[in-house]
Amino acid sequence: MPFELIKSEILLKGRAFTIRRDVMKTPSGGETKFDIVEHGGSVILIPIDADGNILFVRQYRHAAGIEMLELPAGTRDGNEPFEVCAAREIREETGMESLNLTHIGSFYLAPGYSTEYMGVFLAKDLRHNPLEADEDEFLSVEKIPIAQAIQKAERGEIPDAKSLAALLMVKPYL
Repeated sequence: MPFELIKSEILLKGRAFTIRRDVMKTPSGGETKFDIVEHGGSVILIPIDADGNILFVRQYRHAAGIEMLELPAGTRDGNEPFEVCAAREIREETGMESLNLTHIGSFYLAPGYSTEYMGVFLAKDLRHNPLEADEDEFLSVEKIPIAQAIQKAERGEIPDAKSLAALLMVKPYL
């Protein structure tokens, strides 16, 4: 017998996500509650320049309390196609446009409590073509050679889960 939804209620409607509480009937017949973060989805990019560097961004992440090195990423605008979001986000976050944007896979960021589904894109053939960054984003771009970036990930020097997953997924394309 699968889990069965008994009721669902919205607890909070925020700017980037909604939190809901689902009351579920378990396979054994009991009841349990799940608090779920509803998120419209996002993208993460692995931009590689002509010199073989991966473009990372460094930005302050308040929940972690640190500046973090991570791959460029961003949230979809409503039902915006993942490819359109990726093309916009790379320009907003790195100032570069990709003439060769390839979807290499997707994953759930944290399926234990969130609906966020991320599209992973390899971005090549970069050219300068910036879009204005979001007003609440303060980031700097860092270029790291591909081999060094993979080594940093393997040594635990990139503590961002989405960046680690994307770097693992892109290895066959490098």
